[in-house]
Amino acid sequence: MSLTRRDIREKALQALFQLSANEGLTIDQAIQQALTSEDELQDEVEVVEVPKYLDLVVTGVLQNQAIIDEKIQANLENWSMNRLAKTDLIIMRVAIFEMLYVTDVPGRVALNEALEITKLYSDEKSRKFVNGVLAKIVDQEN
Repeated sequence: MSLTRRDIREKALQALFQLSANEGLTIDQAIQQALTSEDELQDEVEVVEVPKYLDLVVTGVLQNQAIIDEKIQANLENWSMNRLAKTDLIIMRVAIFEMLYVTDVPGRVALNEALEITKLYSDEKSRKFVNGVLAKIVDQEN
């Protein structure tokens, strides 16, 4: 299975969303579910090799979530974390993880990738909101 970095970001979103919704799920189980199609889940599940970058992003977001969430909270205007759509929050967490901890991903690239994924999983209002928060963080980090 050959995945682009965008594919991996989407799989990270899916795995992190599953982890937030199901406390009994392990990181490995969530990643495997994100990598496996629904049809394959019905049959005997074969363990799929996990791309290193996917593992890095999912574990990195979870390990650094407090720091990442502080960045988000500090850049919200008239909003609180618990009001954010879960999908938008996770998309921002992935982007901020890349901005802060992945040296070969420029901040603007992480921002643009987050916006492209937001187009797929949210609406135009969410995309503008995510853009506003992440653009502030990119400016702070540069």
